[in-house]
Amino acid sequence: MNKSIKILIKWIIGPLLAAWLFYSLYRQVKAQPDMDASIALIKSLPFGAGAWKFWMVILFVFVNWALEARKWQLLMGVLQPMSFTTAFKSVLCGVTFSLNTPNRMGEYGGRILFVEEGKRIRSITLSVAGGMAQLIITMLMGCLGLAYLIFYLPPSRIFAGIPAFWVQLFFYGSMAGTLIFLLFFFRMNWLLHLLHKLPYAARFSKYINILETFDAKILLRLLFLSLLRYIVFVLQYIFMLQLLQVEQSVWIGFWLVAVMFWMLSIIPSIAIAELGIRGTVAKALFAYSSNTLGILTATFGIWFVNLFIPALIGSLLILGIKIKNKNDQLL
Repeated sequence: MNKSIKILIKWIIGPLLAAWLFYSLYRQVKAQPDMDASIALIKSLPFGAGAWKFWMVILFVFVNWALEARKWQLLMGVLQPMSFTTAFKSVLCGVTFSLNTPNRMGEYGGRILFVEEGKRIRSITLSVAGGMAQLIITMLMGCLGLAYLIFYLPPSRIFAGIPAFWVQLFFYGSMAGTLIFLLFFFRMNWLLHLLHKLPYAARFSKYINILETFDAKILLRLLFLSLLRYIVFVLQYIFMLQLLQVEQSVWIGFWLVAVMFWMLSIIPSIAIAELGIRGTVAKALFAYSSNTLGILTATFGIWFVNLFIPALIGSLLILGIKIKNKNDQLL
């Protein structure tokens, strides 16, 4: 990567991303109903009753991305040594790039800035494997949540007006999809075999064959770290709902949030513009509660701390990035 590209990334793309983040946040906030009331509620949380829950939500932001950084460090171990600190920076820069791309696909572009030249395309393949592990956990927990809501709660509470046939069809279809993903995750060679049958796939074989280097032990560690991240996500949401007095038991709340995360994962969206989608899904699932303001405020709060703040930090990190060339010389 030549010097001019480095200058472009550090002094133009980085500041532009930071400015765009602030502008996008402003537009998202202005577009949401009752946002002034939501912001007033959030301002009271750090100092009111149960303030420790608010600070746990903030602490979990760093735990969340630290777990993702450990996943990335583990994945990159088969390609190049990477310290935890570098992996953490890489992940935050990935968040910055991801916010303005469909389903956060731009995340790969941010992460490869910390990868040596000649290894960047293969690192994208590794990133896909890490994302697949997280998606499997989201799908699996979502299916368990659906099972609980369908078979153990009165249907009128969650799925009012939806024929039972379609609810169960969605459930069994989700289960089938989860099992297929899980099968291919532990049988990467099967997935590679299918990919090699695609037209022009042979020219990319040296980049995707790296998936064969993963054994069951590494894949299980990826799933375990993904599960820990998932639990952190859910706890954040439950704490926020409790702080905002959205009444539900922790057990039911856990499974409602699980279903919500599953639904959000299959709805195509751009992260910086998905606040409205998150609010709509949350209101539908928590429809039994009359505290609509609390539901929307919790949704906004989690979106802000988990995505916007890390993305802002990532945009600042881009300014100080040191990009390596193929001879391991800093540019």
